[in-house]
Amino acid sequence: MITLEKMMSISESDLKDASKDLSEEDVLQLVEWLNLKDDKIRYQSFLLVKNRSSFCDDVYPYWDVFQSKLRSDNSYQRSIGLMLIAENVKWDAENRMDGIIDEYLMLLNDEKPITIRQCIQSLEKIVSAKPMLNDIIASRLVSFDIMAVKETMRKSILLDILNVLLIIRQELKRDEIESFILNALSGEILDKKSKKQIEALL
Repeated sequence: MITLEKMMSISESDLKDASKDLSEEDVLQLVEWLNLKDDKIRYQSFLLVKNRSSFCDDVYPYWDVFQSKLRSDNSYQRSIGLMLIAENVKWDAENRMDGIIDEYLMLLNDEKPITIRQCIQSLEKIVSAKPMLNDIIASRLVSFDIMAVKETMRKSILLDILNVLLIIRQELKRDEIESFILNALSGEILDKKSKKQIEALL
């Protein structure tokens, strides 16, 4: 059984290997530690659970726990919930993502810009695993009010949105997506370097 001391002694470079050796009891313990107020313990638990999710489906049964975090008053918990749902969406044979996509996309309006960014970045995994949700995700992204976020975050958030839309448009061709990308490339928010990077991906 994993102990706090043992967990905290795992170096960043060993996290992936360590996550492969976790038992069922260890996974349960780590999910419980995600609730702790201690940032270091919580973050280390999150990294192990996230790594485990990348190659094993035994974190998926905690879907409801992660979903409940989306409604937390604590922004760290909301971020943990949304990122771990995205990590486990590839194991979602029950299509539970379909039922929570609206709740998930509510975090595009989060009070914390970092949570908004994590939500958008996590959508990359969701659109890849669940192309049937591309329509609703694209609609929400193209209607995102970029001017509502503080100026210092606009470029980063716009690039995050464009990265997701570029994945979606491989499967789904929509005028709204094309015009959103065109507006971003002709607008003032992105610098020349960013615009060239997006154009190269088109």
